[in-house]
Amino acid sequence: MNQLKPLEQVLQEKGIQYEIIKHEGPIKTAQEGAAYFGIEIGQTAPALVLRADDQFYALIVSGDRGRVNLDEPAALLGLGSLKMASPKQVLKLTGQEVGSVSLKLPLPCIVDRRLFRYPFIYGGTGEPGSTLKIPPQALEQLNDVVAYLD
Repeated sequence: MNQLKPLEQVLQEKGIQYEIIKHEGPIKTAQEGAAYFGIEIGQTAPALVLRADDQFYALIVSGDRGRVNLDEPAALLGLGSLKMASPKQVLKLTGQEVGSVSLKLPLPCIVDRRLFRYPFIYGGTGEPGSTLKIPPQALEQLNDVVAYLD
């Protein structure tokens, strides 16, 4: 299914400045994305799906953070702990594969404040062969942001 049409529709309706950049196959890491687009690693914005028992959240994090300590977002949300959702759960919740999860999510979102250092950030569109470039403030228009990291 084409994930780009509904995404583009929302971006246009909300008047968000964006670019969808096509490329060959998936970009799997923040390092790969930074090298491919010629940007700072902090501008890459992977979207992770996290779970606490039967509750799910999305975490949109700056690529220069490295491994994410899940105790921080858990504490922000007042939860005992958070774990990464399984690839099956991610697919079921978002309709997207791990590694291509869109920056527009159907889940309560935690956003990394480090992303706001940049004029544009780069993240998933829901399809492995494209990347979304948007101003970081657009994350607040696209998602139900419930907390901020840092």
